[in-house]
Amino acid sequence: MWETVTSAWNSALLTPLHEPVTLAIPAFVLFLAIEWFAARHLEDATFDPDGRSRPVRGGYERRDARASVSMGAVSILTTTFWKLLALIGYSAIWVYLAPWHLPADAWYTWAILILGVDALFYAYHRMAHRIRLIWATHQAHHSSEYFNFSTALRQKWNNSAEILMWIPLPLIGIPPWMVFIGFSVNLVYQFFVHTERIDKLPRPVEFVFNTPSHHRVHHGCDPEYLDRNYAGILIVWDRMFGTFQPETHRPTYGLTKPVGTYNIWKLQTREYGAIVRDWRRASSWRDKLGYVFGPPGWAPSGTREADQEVDRAVAVHGHEAQ
Repeated sequence: MWETVTSAWNSALLTPLHEPVTLAIPAFVLFLAIEWFAARHLEDATFDPDGRSRPVRGGYERRDARASVSMGAVSILTTTFWKLLALIGYSAIWVYLAPWHLPADAWYTWAILILGVDALFYAYHRMAHRIRLIWATHQAHHSSEYFNFSTALRQKWNNSAEILMWIPLPLIGIPPWMVFIGFSVNLVYQFFVHTERIDKLPRPVEFVFNTPSHHRVHHGCDPEYLDRNYAGILIVWDRMFGTFQPETHRPTYGLTKPVGTYNIWKLQTREYGAIVRDWRRASSWRDKLGYVFGPPGWAPSGTREADQEVDRAVAVHGHEAQ
């Protein structure tokens, strides 16, 4: 098993050139610069009907962008830690439990990997919006009120739920190092859907793939956009499971309750603190578990309490917003 761990570490983690995210960093920087220049020189601020100004399309706010990039930089370190733990577990599963070992040089292994990672990402992502304990780490990614390429770098620091979600992949015989490559490919693709500079693409593309238009909906806190379009690469998962929503107007980005801070530690941990406060004041074990494992915004009465820390759902108790 340790030979598998060593091989996987050298193949996908230790050598930067084997890591798609590392290879993509120059492209990330280039597209960030192009988008920033376009927003700064080609766009003017827009206004809502009530007269409030809104960020320009693809606009940047220095403190917001700095927070996003900083969270992304820290996530490189935290993700390495989580990947190391996963590598040991995946290797044990692949060596001792997998009924067969799929060849790494076969095209169908890569096809299974990419489709498998994407399907499992959809499942994880949907859970992250419907289970408050998982939302507590994911909400940091949604906390920006801007939508641009820097937002894509606003990554969470706790990958434990994702690590558990990928377990079926080594279990069906995919080599552990390939699991990390597949996840990184998915992550690189998702960087490029975080922009307002691209309008809707040709209809066949919009029908099959996650696009900037679809992902703008996902980042909107408008009631009709909440908890929609969970896709990583393929939007067909949302179409199949009833969570698809087309973009009908420019979204209002961010959480339903603005965070009001650029402190990256607070952005990452604030919802955990809210869970602890709700747990302590709950009067029964049912309520305690509801605050932890219920949907964001859950309250014992089924409605939002006036003083509750609500980060995402304007939801009906126990059901997704329709």
